[in-house]
Amino acid sequence: MTLAEIWNALAAVIAEIPRSGLLVAVVAALLAGWIGAMMVRRRIPLGRVVSTASTLALAAILVTVVLQLSRFDSRMDFAIPEMGMPQQVVEGGETRIPMAPDGHFWLRAEVNGVPTAFMVDTGATLTAVSDRVAAAAGLEARRGGIPIRLNTANGSISAQVTSIDELRFGSVAARGLDAVMAPNLGETNVIGMNLLSRLKSWRVEENVLILVPNNPQPAPRPDIQSETEPGTGSY
Repeated sequence: MTLAEIWNALAAVIAEIPRSGLLVAVVAALLAGWIGAMMVRRRIPLGRVVSTASTLALAAILVTVVLQLSRFDSRMDFAIPEMGMPQQVVEGGETRIPMAPDGHFWLRAEVNGVPTAFMVDTGATLTAVSDRVAAAAGLEARRGGIPIRLNTANGSISAQVTSIDELRFGSVAARGLDAVMAPNLGETNVIGMNLLSRLKSWRVEENVLILVPNNPQPAPRPDIQSETEPGTGSY
């Protein structure tokens, strides 16, 4: 990484501070720690209290960050109840998606009842929705969430984390699913690994993507159609 890239990354993090409650809390805790240390050095009463409070605040922020990151990995689902956030559940029946002419797997889905097209991207960590779809589906950025940086074909961009109440396609229904959204994310909506990893299995046979949920539950099955919209799997 070049010096210019490091500087740009640092500038991006600094720019996110006013918009991220966690980053604001980190800056405040670090400032309080510095003030507490100065008070202790000058033997000012309550200096150690301020310093200890700063350390505890930073520890709490670290735990919050770890728990939020754990939502991106289905193997860490045991941490979800401790966060007071909706559990991410993917259920339904086996769904088959044929490969589109462009070589991608496209499907028709509903985000909180809003119909839209998604591309299945096994290289994407998180499900991503365009700003237009997010607005139509009533998705809102999670308050106090950690800042997210995405590497796209147009470079690194800032994104916000949201929760989708219900995402349906084929015989699959996902509830409480985390997703990212950003004004400059583009128009391509992506099904990422945070959904796929919560399935019992997924595989490709003869140019057909087969999704098999855990604990099959009845779910309405709209027609799965292969889309021909261009898109990239860079999220």
